[in-house]
Amino acid sequence: MAHQTANRHAPLDLSKWRNVPGILMVVGAVLALIGFFAGHDHREFAYGWLLAFMFFLSLCLGALFLVIAHHLFDAGWSVPIRRFCEHIASLLFPWMALLFLPIWFLKKTIYPWMNLNPHSDHALAAKLPLFTVPSFTIVAVVLFLVWWLLSNRLRYWSLKQDETGAALPTYRMRFYSALGIFLFALSLTMAVIMWMKSLEHQWFSTMYGVYYFAGSVWMTLGTAYIITMILDRQGVISEALHEHQYYFLGSLLFAFTVFYAYIHLSQYFIIWNGNMPEETFWYVVRERGTWWYVGLVIIFGHFFIPFLALLRIDVKNIFTYMVPLCVWTWLMHWFDLSFNIMPVPYPNGFPFAWVWLNLGCWAFMAGFLAWRFLKEYAKYAPYPIKDPRLIEAMGFYHPVPTQISGGELGEADDLRDAPPQFGGGRQ
Repeated sequence: MAHQTANRHAPLDLSKWRNVPGILMVVGAVLALIGFFAGHDHREFAYGWLLAFMFFLSLCLGALFLVIAHHLFDAGWSVPIRRFCEHIASLLFPWMALLFLPIWFLKKTIYPWMNLNPHSDHALAAKLPLFTVPSFTIVAVVLFLVWWLLSNRLRYWSLKQDETGAALPTYRMRFYSALGIFLFALSLTMAVIMWMKSLEHQWFSTMYGVYYFAGSVWMTLGTAYIITMILDRQGVISEALHEHQYYFLGSLLFAFTVFYAYIHLSQYFIIWNGNMPEETFWYVVRERGTWWYVGLVIIFGHFFIPFLALLRIDVKNIFTYMVPLCVWTWLMHWFDLSFNIMPVPYPNGFPFAWVWLNLGCWAFMAGFLAWRFLKEYAKYAPYPIKDPRLIEAMGFYHPVPTQISGGELGEADDLRDAPPQFGGGRQ
């Protein structure tokens, strides 16, 4: 029988935070509208909106990847975090699709290549027919349909598993994950090429999709850690948790810290070593003015600080230590995306004068998506209550393998006397 243990700490007082999504939406909408009419030809608003959109797209895609990876690896420890990841991934359609509409309407303002003649631009001609206005629209429609298919079906069968507890939902989720990992890789790469890399259509990089993927999952893991801690402290998912969840999330965060740095350094080194003008100009622009200092912020803040902070094995279970570090991932990811997008309209340095507009677009999307997430999360069970590996997630030995459950969690401390639930982190 499961050990029932009270949380070590009192629940967090979240009453003052209930109105935060609404406040963010109102304040963000006001700032965004002011920027829309105050800027030159809506240019400043367009790039600020694109920056915020790519930020939250990375969060939704990162959550979708965690769900797919859970089923592909038949994981036990990630069962309690799967449900809120499914809800975050489901924001891709229709909500992220709606937020994409301003980008579509302002596409000729955002993407310089749409105003060029391919007959007089060799780089653009080499990328036909992909880099055309009709293809831009078609690709966007296809991408959102793919993300709807994956996120919708994975959540549908997860909720069906809650109702029946049968083996069929597990088989279906595995099927969509096996298919989905290929669709996910292709769709994420195409999205970041069409919506971010094409800002400078002359540039070539075969690692850009993986680069965006690494940063996206890195930030999503930090977000998942915070959500798990909050739900645990509130007693919402405590019965399904074990200390392993925090350790594994922290370890994956550490792993993707290194992976992101490896990809970014490899891209830079290959371009530097090749020394071809078609590639090097991208980094030359980002060494001008204050962009040089933004690059240093990314080097130290995106890699060295989290890398050194996560080296110790025990810190991954300390609430007061990990939460600021996970919030730090949001800030660094925002700087990273700014480093990719903003040198196009502002080649001479970081746009300090328009930070308020960028933050306004970000705040509106944050409030809107948080509101939709909370609405969906409140409708269903907080975690998969009939998942066959739930017992492993709780740290207990699974004595009899079933059709869809292959054995015990390898990291369980004692097969006969499993440890109690973790209860919200150490101080």
